[in-house]
Amino acid sequence: MSELILTPNIDRGDDFYAALLKAHDGLNKADSDALNARLLLVLANHIGDGEVLAQAIEAAANAAPR
Repeated sequence: MSELILTPNIDRGDDFYAALLKAHDGLNKADSDALNARLLLVLANHIGDGEVLAQAIEAAANAAPR
């Protein structure tokens, strides 16, 4: 079983964040949300491990403000 990595694990994380923000430049809320959904699905496909994806969903749900 694979384990979800929750510690910092992105090379040049600031560059990634800048690219993500740039991709959202000029988008309205609906288009920005759609971009996030597409990105999530692309990354989920890349991960490909259902157990890791389930752990990610749980971690994100538990981190969300209620």
